[in-house]
Amino acid sequence: MTHDALGFREARGSSVGPVETRRVVLWGEDDPLVLETGSSLAPVEVAYETYGELNGDRSNAVVVCHALTGDAHAAGHHGDPDQPGWWDTMIGPGKPVDTDRYFVVCSNLLGGCNGTTGPSSTDPATGRPYGLRFPQFTVRDLVTVQRRLLAHLGVERLHGAIGGSLGGMQVLQWAIDHPGELAHAVLVCLSTRLSAQNIAFSSVARAAIMRDEHFAGGDYYATGLTPEVGLSVARMMAHITYVSEEALSLKFGRTRQNGGGPTFDPDFEVETYLDHQGAKFLERFDANSYLYLSRVMDYFDPFADEEAAVAALRGNPTRFLLVSFDTDWRFPTSHSQATAEVLRRAGCEVVQREVESPWGHDSFLLPVPEYLDLVDSFLGAPS
Repeated sequence: MTHDALGFREARGSSVGPVETRRVVLWGEDDPLVLETGSSLAPVEVAYETYGELNGDRSNAVVVCHALTGDAHAAGHHGDPDQPGWWDTMIGPGKPVDTDRYFVVCSNLLGGCNGTTGPSSTDPATGRPYGLRFPQFTVRDLVTVQRRLLAHLGVERLHGAIGGSLGGMQVLQWAIDHPGELAHAVLVCLSTRLSAQNIAFSSVARAAIMRDEHFAGGDYYATGLTPEVGLSVARMMAHITYVSEEALSLKFGRTRQNGGGPTFDPDFEVETYLDHQGAKFLERFDANSYLYLSRVMDYFDPFADEEAAVAALRGNPTRFLLVSFDTDWRFPTSHSQATAEVLRRAGCEVVQREVESPWGHDSFLLPVPEYLDLVDSFLGAPS
């Protein structure tokens, strides 16, 4: 089945081409990062990539905030054009986040495992990886790190910020806490309060990791063994929630690989696919980072006191675009509608749209035409 038949079209625009991930230490021992919990952390190194050029009046910057298992490599490639960044459909010349117009910044999140300080980083107090001694942090802390990086790059105000899922949480928190810094906020597949079902899925994923025989209380780094079984099972289960029943039916149905009798080995194609997803994840992600970042999402609740939130948002000049997908049952449209309602009560300018796509939550990573058109027209030209 072709992309056109599935509602896709050929990717618009072109690639940004070869890119590199850079690193910078943003907090040192004499100037530690103080987290929302009161804990301090230093040094804090951040991995990031930039695409496009900052214009003369520094008005064309757009920040890309990644989701739970993303990283700084959002667009272009590191030498192999067939291995582009995770949001290459969105970012590049002629694409919605157009690098001919915008200076685009994407960094690996605090607590990550791809160049930014996280549980696998060395704790200067012990000389060993932090493991579960890494301090707990919040979405607000993620934004603090993003803002310090922008200050390092000489950017004070953003034309826009865009993110899906956990990325959208960061963009919203940024707009709430720092009114006037974002001209445009694009919130895709957003939830401001995870449902009990969402928390339950994440809880089971964390349990799979922490009950793995090789987890070693989070100190598996020195053992030569990692909680591979637990992490792969966590990824397999999470991946099911990121796609829709329709997507799995379209791709796999009940197709089997073997013609023999019943077996407990993978037989249906969907089983092999999930095995592949779990194995591939082990190559690029740390189990402790998965624990921390998934937990950050559970506690995110910026509208817990809705009246206070409305009061804080009054007069906020940021324009908001909220996009959801009709088959996303993990963060359904009702979550975006609830967010839009609070923003409208505060007098904010809000565009909220549900887009048809068979691919569920993962639609935000795919070239769904209506979705790309919405982002393109909303961001507009730098002022």
